[in-house]
Amino acid sequence: MAELDWSVEYEAVIGVEVHAELATRSKMFCSCAVVDATTAEPNIAVCPVCAGMPGVLPVVNQAAVELGLRLALALECEILPSSIFARKNYFYPDLPKGYQISQYEQPLARNGRLTILTSQGEKIVRIRRVHLEEDTGKLTHINRDGESYSLIDLNRAGVPLLEIVTEPDLHSAEDVRAYAMGLRNLLRYCEVNSGDMQKGVMRIEPNVSVRKRGNPHLGTRTEIKNLNSFRALERSVAYEIERQIKLLEEGKEVVQETRGWDETQGKTVSQRSKEEAHDYRYFPEPDLPPLIIEQVWLDEIRRSLPELPVARWRRFQNQYGLSAYDAEVLVNERVVADYFELAVSRAQQLSPKTIANWISGEVFGLMNQAGTEFDPRLLPVDSLVELLSVLEEGTINQPTAKAILAELFGSDKKARQLIREKGLEQVSDENQILKWVAQVLQENPEQMRTYLNGKQSLEQWFFGQVMRLAGGKANPKVVQQLLREQLKRLKEQAESE
Repeated sequence: MAELDWSVEYEAVIGVEVHAELATRSKMFCSCAVVDATTAEPNIAVCPVCAGMPGVLPVVNQAAVELGLRLALALECEILPSSIFARKNYFYPDLPKGYQISQYEQPLARNGRLTILTSQGEKIVRIRRVHLEEDTGKLTHINRDGESYSLIDLNRAGVPLLEIVTEPDLHSAEDVRAYAMGLRNLLRYCEVNSGDMQKGVMRIEPNVSVRKRGNPHLGTRTEIKNLNSFRALERSVAYEIERQIKLLEEGKEVVQETRGWDETQGKTVSQRSKEEAHDYRYFPEPDLPPLIIEQVWLDEIRRSLPELPVARWRRFQNQYGLSAYDAEVLVNERVVADYFELAVSRAQQLSPKTIANWISGEVFGLMNQAGTEFDPRLLPVDSLVELLSVLEEGTINQPTAKAILAELFGSDKKARQLIREKGLEQVSDENQILKWVAQVLQENPEQMRTYLNGKQSLEQWFFGQVMRLAGGKANPKVVQQLLREQLKRLKEQAESE
């Protein structure tokens, strides 16, 4: 769909629902193990409770409640002292009971907020509610030999979920992406969820509507279901905004419905009409008493919370003098921020900016090449600090440091040991460097004549030749200084003749 300049006449109004799987060992209402739904054999973690057999009784998983409270507190929510589980009734093959145990009128928490970082600065997104529920099973649709059928896997049925619902405070695809990234960071910081979206542990469902600017009434919304990547989220929201504007411009109506994202076609597609709350016929779960949250327990959970991403982002700028961008890159992952702070504490002679640059540049690059998330075991902090200290001393130059870093990665070697073994110490002796400079200028008379005739850019070419002759071990600053002096002397000599 061609991109529309809708920002002048129209305003997008977007709210987001996120289902986050809670990192518990057992399911929400039974003792079945939580297994990796993407790799485990189908139906190996199922019991009469999560399969919905008659006569069984659910029991609330305390660890799931604690994780839910951790996130709700991090979102600055009001925690309800008493919340009620409800039955959400609908019939679908992946729902073995014919209903889902969720929370409705009295959720776990409400009225929170999350500060997000966008290109326009900080924005506050209001959180309407945070509630606990159980997941459904998984359907696999088969089309083979001209026959279509579906298989069901109940491993995921009953896995504890936290649903986080925002107010309609977002107004662009960029806003929605920033919110999803901010929430994912919070989930990971609080150790509520791994954030591994490819495994479906965080599923995002934006509700998108548009309206004429200045119109106080909300437009008809559509919901995009089960997005599990930031790219798909941003693209689908941008497409849906433009689709709805185009309909309105053509005098047509937007239909309230649930839509899916077709990655291949790059567009949203209609799935079914959008249900309202009354369609689910909510009523209190008769087999579960109210969930009472004692203040002593809540205070204990609050004290256990780590420093949260946005607070850490501000502190990194104030304490370490980092730019907003550099600080954001580091705090996006708690393990990276911890690694950076440990490196700074062990390398007082190095500037935090230098350490930040190496982590976000070379170290990130090596992790990406290895196809892994950031893992401090692959490059212990002490290894990086030792290497950067040697570089700061002038024992090696930057290209050599990068080469040594690659060898340190994934090994138990030490930087100084490698430098000695390979004879990579940087040469700063001016007499030796002068010999290399003289040799390069003497062996390239044609380039020398061209330089003297006014092509100043050849100075960089000469520099590269000297470094090559030195095997990359010459101190670049000394080379640059001595080369410039020699070229200036030769130029003055040529002009006086």
